Amino acid sequence: MAEEKLEIIKEASLQNNCPECFNKSLKLTFSQKHTYGKLIHRITKEVVNEMKCTKCGSIIYPVKWTDDIERSFDYYQKTVDPLKASLEFRPLFYILALLLLAFVGTIIYFIVMGIPSF
Repeated sequence: MAEEKLEIIKEASLQNNCPECFNKSLKLTFSQKHTYGKLIHRITKEVVNEMKCTKCGSIIYPVKWTDDIERSFDYYQKTVDPLKASLEFRPLFYILALLLLAFVGTIIYFIVMGIPSF
């Protein structure tokens, strides 16, 4: 089963007021989704964001954002540079591919040369 993780690409401290406790300590985090399996490691192009108050610990959803928070978010969203979506094969994949190739080669060899009779 593949394991999915959110890898942080950018964190920013905002000086906007929290809509819950009115403290000026918000943290904006942008994360990119990575999938780890036994055979492959996939980086998706999906970028997720989360805004959290460091004082009260509440997550600030877009419904509660003020115009100032919206402007700050738009600015930092433009500065995010996510990794390119890619697919990377792990060593187990190469070992299995090599074993499969050797097995198929052996079968073809015995078919072409004939099975030796004793």
